[in-house]
Order: sequence, then C-alpha cells, then structure tokens
Amino acid sequence: MFDHLSTYSVDYPATKSFYEAVFAPLGYSVQVEFVADWNPDFPTQRMCAFGVGGKPTYWIIETKEKYTPRHIAFSAASRSLVDQFYQQAMANGGKDNGEPGLRPMYHVNYYGAFVIDPDGNNVEAVCHSPE
Repeated sequence: MFDHLSTYSVDYPATKSFYEAVFAPLGYSVQVEFVADWNPDFPTQRMCAFGVGGKPTYWIIETKEKYTPRHIAFSAASRSLVDQFYQQAMANGGKDNGEPGLRPMYHVNYYGAFVIDPDGNNVEAVCHSPE
C-alpha cells in the first residue's frame, strides 16, 4: 500500500547501524545514502534508505530534535527470520518490546517480534504464515 516512509534519528550512525543489522535477515539493505546539502538549516544532514532491488523504501533522516515515536512492521518470509531480526536487534542496541511468538489476538498464524530502536520507535518483524 505504501511506496516509502521515513523515520527520524538524532543519532544517525547508531540508527543506521541498528537497521543494517536487523534488516539483514529480512533481505533489506541500504539502497541510497547522501547528505542533504541543500538544507540551509542543516547542511550536513544525513539520510539513507533501505529496501531491495534498488528501491528505497524505508528512510532514516538525521534530525537535531527527537520526533514522536512510531510503530512500523516489516514482513518476514518465515518465523525463523522473525527470530533472527529480534536477535540482531538485541545484539545491536535494541530494547525488547515483545519477544518472538504467536499473537493469536490478531490471527492464528501471526508470529511477530517487537523491539525499540535507538530513537524510541516500536519496530516489528512479522510472519503471517504457518510454521
């Protein structure tokens, strides 16, 4: 449904590193990265976008001030990839917000893991398939 979205980071290097680690099991990688030198208020502002196949889908944009945290869920092709996402998050500065497991209140095969990223966002990996 969405083409792309962005989130904001006051610690760009830590946030980029976090997402490089947690996205690896899901097959997402940095597709583009640059400095927004056109921004007169923040000419060193960094940004990058993760995705697959050259398509920048999830943007990390450096900011000077914190923004309201968001909830973002990413698709995983298997439950084991949800587990790997969670393990990478815990090893790279994420905070637990719901260990990998079934969430039958959503539907019988909803298998997800929830973590808090370095900027306070609630980030999820979810698989909707049976084991």
